[in-house]
Amino acid sequence: MRTITARRVGTALAAAVALTSMAACGGPDGPDGSSGAEKKRSGGAARTSSVAALKQVQQKTGGAESARVEGTTRMGDTMSMKQSGVIGWSDGLAGELTIAYTGGTMADALKQSGGDGSIRARYFKDEYYADMGDALAADTGGKHWIRYSYEDLAELGGATGDVMRDQIQNSTPQQGVKALLASGDVKKVGQEDVRGVAATHYSGTVDVAELSAKNSDLDAEQLAAFKEQMALAGVTTQTVDIWVDEDDLLVKKTERGEMKTGAFDSTLFYSDYGTKIPSERPAPSDTVDFKELLKQGGAPGAS
Repeated sequence: MRTITARRVGTALAAAVALTSMAACGGPDGPDGSSGAEKKRSGGAARTSSVAALKQVQQKTGGAESARVEGTTRMGDTMSMKQSGVIGWSDGLAGELTIAYTGGTMADALKQSGGDGSIRARYFKDEYYADMGDALAADTGGKHWIRYSYEDLAELGGATGDVMRDQIQNSTPQQGVKALLASGDVKKVGQEDVRGVAATHYSGTVDVAELSAKNSDLDAEQLAAFKEQMALAGVTTQTVDIWVDEDDLLVKKTERGEMKTGAFDSTLFYSDYGTKIPSERPAPSDTVDFKELLKQGGAPGAS
């Protein structure tokens, strides 16, 4: 039972990855809303035009405050997953996603622990909850949900946990736009159709470690540790592409890169901006804190 519980705790942690894949590598902008890289490297009329257009997209998408999202994420042999639901960003990150693990070690661990390969997750400003279903309830006196505080994740994960917390709490569709503005090589690709919507395609290459360092609020020691871990993982650059509709709203975002464990890629579609976001937390009587499960089942991901 201890091994099974630990697998569920560790697998549910991957619900956070579904959000960090939405965050790209972005973070807060400078005082005037533009990045230093964009100011320094905005040569050429075409690039200047693209930067101006992306600033408008950033403003309009950010002001929409909520959207429906659907997509896929793959991280080497560790996981592949589909996610769908709604997210909001008017006051921190909120929303609900259904995450289906379609392959990799995470999917195997979830199925070995008695799950069906899927998790329902609810996100709030300072915490998120993962519904692990009846398989978890059998070991927890009928409780289906695991609660994760972002502060606890930061404490557990060190520099990586701090960066995860920072990115989750700033996870919004316009983060991909911010990443392109900071990349220094954003270009307009052209007009394309995205699920029946006419959209403008922009692309750029991002230095992952450099952007994480510039845009987070971490101290020097945490940043140094994070850069070292990123280097060990083999992550250097990431290609970001976005598609924008005629209302200057993001309708699609892709990210591609390489990790030590294999290729990383993510594709997300956005629609129904302004949609209503669920605000109700799971009942306390149906919730167990992940720290309590750690005491019962050992470290996350233990086998």
